[in-house]
Amino acid sequence: MNLFQDQIMIAGPEAHCSDIENALVASGVYSPKSDDPANTWRISPEPFYLSVQDVAFFERLGGHLLSFYTALNRLYLDSAKGKMPAWIAEYLDAGKPSELLDLARMNRFKGRLPGILRPDVMVTDSGFAVTELDSVPGGFGVTAQLMTLYGQDDVVGATSGGIPELFYRMLEAVAGHEGCVAAIVVSDEAADYLNEMQYLGRELRERGHPVHVVHPRDVVFKEEGLFVIDDGREVALDVMYRFYELFDLKNIPKAELLAYSVKKGHVRATPPYKPYLEEKLSFALFHHPALQSWWEKSLGDETFKLLNHLIPSTWVLDSRPLPPHGVIPGLTLRGNKVNDWNTLSDLTQKERELVIKPSGFSPDAWGSRGVVVGHDVSAEIWQQSLDSALQAFPEQPHILQMFHKGKRFKQTFWNSANQSIETMDCRVRLTPYYFVTGEAAPLGGILATLCPQDKKKIHGMVDAVMVPCAAGK
Repeated sequence: MNLFQDQIMIAGPEAHCSDIENALVASGVYSPKSDDPANTWRISPEPFYLSVQDVAFFERLGGHLLSFYTALNRLYLDSAKGKMPAWIAEYLDAGKPSELLDLARMNRFKGRLPGILRPDVMVTDSGFAVTELDSVPGGFGVTAQLMTLYGQDDVVGATSGGIPELFYRMLEAVAGHEGCVAAIVVSDEAADYLNEMQYLGRELRERGHPVHVVHPRDVVFKEEGLFVIDDGREVALDVMYRFYELFDLKNIPKAELLAYSVKKGHVRATPPYKPYLEEKLSFALFHHPALQSWWEKSLGDETFKLLNHLIPSTWVLDSRPLPPHGVIPGLTLRGNKVNDWNTLSDLTQKERELVIKPSGFSPDAWGSRGVVVGHDVSAEIWQQSLDSALQAFPEQPHILQMFHKGKRFKQTFWNSANQSIETMDCRVRLTPYYFVTGEAAPLGGILATLCPQDKKKIHGMVDAVMVPCAAGK
């Protein structure tokens, strides 16, 4: 029994959950009366436990994901330069403004990769499935606080320094020197995550790290760089953590000035202005048969085999007609290979164990907003969703992905209404946070989101349990 479990036995699980809620409310990241899933969830008296073997898996996964991003970055740039087939860059560039593409392709940024890597990992009966990769993630501020509230040495990530320290080390790596002055720039579109970023900023400043959390309008632009106001004086920034989406640039105050400072090298930015690294269709490229040998060579045997097992079959919903002898690779229906997306319109509910998602560069491409789970909707809605996705190509590419059913778990939670501990049947999504420092991507922590087992989409919601992961069971 660890110290955390000792504390529960002494205080009682109900009192412990109440203490956790009070601490979350005091920090501003939680509001028990809110309907906003970014600020409200069910509190559990214990973390989500992983086996020692699973913890070791997640500690290694960051390096494999960093290799994937490195290879994807090179694949895109080689395609843009004509060294690889042009259709690769055409897919990844679809729907993007030319000025953003010009910035993304600048030679001085060619090696830049996102500073935080966060996969969405579904736990299935047969293991893990990585359904998405997010390089502009929310949730790591909340995860950092939850780790302290549930935390002893068995909380995953605690021994590596935890999220605040690894986040700052990542910023130092981006800046190229220690002691960098940084700003977490949070847009209106990302306002749901402002409180957790402010919590993280307070934690970092208390540790002596000069990190400021600001709105884009509060960044001071000068020809020589970007500044923030600190205690009445202007402080020059070394690095900016871009917590705003590239599709939203037209709505962000001073967006052109921020990008100008990055372009001129006056300030460094992470994640970089590279929309092609934020497209879900990269998974379709990974599974494309014409690129298999390239991926194997670029990733190496171990990483390729691991990712080939983890990444579900994925296709770009490209509405252009195929020639009579053409087929969509890897997609079959009732024993026949598919050569026309429209043949998927009349699938049975069982056959619709598929997911449609916007690929990226859209307000519907994050937070499960544009996700359609085929067997969770009517045949009519499925057909409409498929038709809509095909019609949106190429301006807004969508992907089709195999659905992976989550394994069932039982998780305790605190029912604050009647002050009792209850249990629910649920499925879980794990979101580990990796912080890139040079050629390494150490694990800072893992957030478990447990939703009622009848929910097909597993994401933050008011009836979900959100807890950090720990080793021990």
